[in-house]
Amino acid sequence: MSKIVSRASLGLIRRLPGLLLALLLLAPTTLLAHEARPLYLQIDELDSAQAGGYSYRLKFNLPPSITADNRPFLTLPDSCKSQSLGLLVQLDCTGSLDGKTIGIDYPKYNPSVSALARIRYSSGESHQALLSPQDTQWQLPPRESASAIVGEYTALGIEHILIGWDHLLFLLCLVMISGSFKRTLITVSGFTLSHSLTLVLTTLGLVRLPIAPVEAVIALSILFLAAEIARGQRTSLAWRYPVAVSTLFGLVHGFGFASVLQEIGLPQTELATALLFFNLGVEIGQVIFVLAVTTVFYLLGNWAAPSLARLQQALLYGAGSLAAFWTLQRIAGF
Repeated sequence: MSKIVSRASLGLIRRLPGLLLALLLLAPTTLLAHEARPLYLQIDELDSAQAGGYSYRLKFNLPPSITADNRPFLTLPDSCKSQSLGLLVQLDCTGSLDGKTIGIDYPKYNPSVSALARIRYSSGESHQALLSPQDTQWQLPPRESASAIVGEYTALGIEHILIGWDHLLFLLCLVMISGSFKRTLITVSGFTLSHSLTLVLTTLGLVRLPIAPVEAVIALSILFLAAEIARGQRTSLAWRYPVAVSTLFGLVHGFGFASVLQEIGLPQTELATALLFFNLGVEIGQVIFVLAVTTVFYLLGNWAAPSLARLQQALLYGAGSLAAFWTLQRIAGF
């Protein structure tokens, strides 16, 4: 009898995991998880700065998990008065909402749902944020202003050129092949005008080129100039007309600048301002670099000409070696 019981118990134990799994699948249990669908809040600015005030229209879309007795309400700035318009809420504020904080509160409990919040200003500028279930406040982003964009994008342009080793090495080679200050000025001006043209055309979407070949040609442009300088055949096109070389390759470098600007992103309402001052920042960075290089070359040429020759040779072969490596690396990445 005991053997029979033992065998029956053993069989039950073996079937126990399967039975438990079946119970879990069939039982009407409620899983404690976050609601997948977020609460949606849309804020539209109707009239900007009319009679010293601002008007907004708010719209809520609630997921089914939020019950009617736990419908959320907004904690608004003291400068705003709300008026219910059925499913919509009208706000009349004495000041703009940009930079202000709006709270999303629940009368009973936090149902642990995310919130997708979006604001659209009357200028067409829009911003959105995805708030986690724990984030019950949203600080609205400030409006884009021309003055802020001027400073931000000028600094971005300067920063990009001063950390862009390929562009700096190309400028270095231009300085070395130009010779005199006047020829350097003309040569760099040709580079500036040509890369500004392709930067604008690409940013505005009028011209498109794949970035991988562009980056390879940028590296190849440095290698070409370094080889021309090393050969020292002053009857070649590059030696006789450096401005032609700088202008031609400047078109390609402009596509490189444009790709960086696209990664940074452009404002929605001040596109022309951002584009202009990013390009201006690039030119400021170029001027800083060219002046530094020409000053060092001038001082060494007057005080220690042999040292200048050794320095230029080291820079030349270093630039050529790096450019050769970049060219192969970028072509291999196609």
